[in-house]
Amino acid sequence: MDWASFEAFLEQMGDRPGMRLAYDAEVLELMTPLLEHEDDKEIIGDLIRTLLEMLDIEFRSIGSTTLRSPAVAKGVEPDQCFYIAHESAIRGKRTIDLSIDPPPDLALEIDITTRRDHRPIYAALRVPELWRFDGTHLQIYCLRGDGYLETERSDQFPGFALTDAIPRFLERSRVDGRTAALRAFRDWSRRMLAS
Repeated sequence: MDWASFEAFLEQMGDRPGMRLAYDAEVLELMTPLLEHEDDKEIIGDLIRTLLEMLDIEFRSIGSTTLRSPAVAKGVEPDQCFYIAHESAIRGKRTIDLSIDPPPDLALEIDITTRRDHRPIYAALRVPELWRFDGTHLQIYCLRGDGYLETERSDQFPGFALTDAIPRFLERSRVDGRTAALRAFRDWSRRMLAS
């Protein structure tokens, strides 16, 4: 599918809940998330929001907004994405145009079943940080030059060991419930901030 056809497809589809897409090298990939996927996406998104609020950082979550650029002929819908450092640049905007707007500072991909790898798309779109969760492990990738380097620490949250903490509190939410897990995560975050 060429770029013009991809743009026409997006226009035709409009807001289509329950479907994610990626476009690279004239190939369009469509995915329909399962409950496990959506559940993990929501809890991890809540953990990110909680940490940002605790750190008193302005942010904007734009969910699975389609990120696309005709300049690189690539597009993707993250499971969640956040403007953090660049929040003020897009504050109040109703649409994002990557030809003039910065990309989100952090994108989250949940990939439990397919083991797809959209890192080249995110790198071409210049998303500074990508988190990938496979149902068990969280990998953090930070953009270095034209590609991603897997790191132990997030550039957005350098003082926190999130590759261990996020899966642990996600699992806790499955046992104790969302509210209890978020409360425990806040307590853990306070201890990390105090140390």
